[in-house]
Amino acid sequence: MEKATFGAGCFWGVEARFRKVKGVIDAVVGYSGGKTKNPTYKDVCTDKTGHAEVVQVTYDPSIVSYEELLEIFWNIHNPTTLNRQGWDIGTQYRSVVFYHGEGQKERALKLKEKLDKSGRYKNPIVTEITPASEFYKAEEYHQRYYEKNKK
Repeated sequence: MEKATFGAGCFWGVEARFRKVKGVIDAVVGYSGGKTKNPTYKDVCTDKTGHAEVVQVTYDPSIVSYEELLEIFWNIHNPTTLNRQGWDIGTQYRSVVFYHGEGQKERALKLKEKLDKSGRYKNPIVTEITPASEFYKAEEYHQRYYEKNKK
């Protein structure tokens, strides 16, 4: 099993999408990339902790590749808007890949460059590609939010 960590706006929809991928063992929402220890959702929403809302994906690389996860990541949000996804604005909603090891870093940079050159987006991709830092699991009411709040 391997881990991949992505920030693509509000983590609820990102988590729900990755949970549907064959080979994904688990997807957990949380916070990463900031300076405050053990931040709460309320803390992160102040836009002062430096954390991004992220989803940490545990996956089986014999079933789904990291490149496939990256493709999904870039398809489920707008990677050209800085610190914003739709109505969600702030650094906690930034587009970011937290890589676990040099292999993930190289693959993420390569795919980002390929997408930038493809003409798929009219603006440059602003996605951060940065080393994985401490991951703090979000409060339980955020986990599997869409599953728990179906109407």
